[in-house]
Amino acid sequence: MNELRIGTLAGLFAAAVGLSWAGAGLWESFGNTPPAVPLLAPVFLGLIAAALLATALSLRARLRAQRERRPGARPVDRLMAARAVVFGQASALVSAIVAGGYGGFGLFLVMERLDVPNRRDQAIYAGLAVLAGVAVVAAALFLERVCRLPDGDENGDGDGHGPMGSPV
Repeated sequence: MNELRIGTLAGLFAAAVGLSWAGAGLWESFGNTPPAVPLLAPVFLGLIAAALLATALSLRARLRAQRERRPGARPVDRLMAARAVVFGQASALVSAIVAGGYGGFGLFLVMERLDVPNRRDQAIYAGLAVLAGVAVVAAALFLERVCRLPDGDENGDGDGHGPMGSPV
């Protein structure tokens, strides 16, 4: 499984910002009213970030207990950890695109329609969605770091002291 790259996520974000900003301008040039940014957009992205962070902290604590061979430490299932990493990677990729979309639309609103009070609120919601999207990416990168295998242990046959290594 390949690690996420910050450059890839930043490129997706930048492309989504550009497309969203241009799309909002084109949409309005046809005489249409731009759609509203939902108030729950940053809330849902924040919930995803919280779920990823909680998963990462839980796995980190369990892996630390397993490494230190504490009595009663629950082992971490490799497949469950791999699924958590895949969920984190998918969430980071999608949230980079979504945050870029909201960022481009918010940029359009700030540049063109900030004088309208309703659109000012929409720009604030879009900015909060961008911040929540960044939180999802940060939590996903942290989760990926927690579940990373040590160097030279790609097959899981290392010395058993890595994050995914078994103490048995």
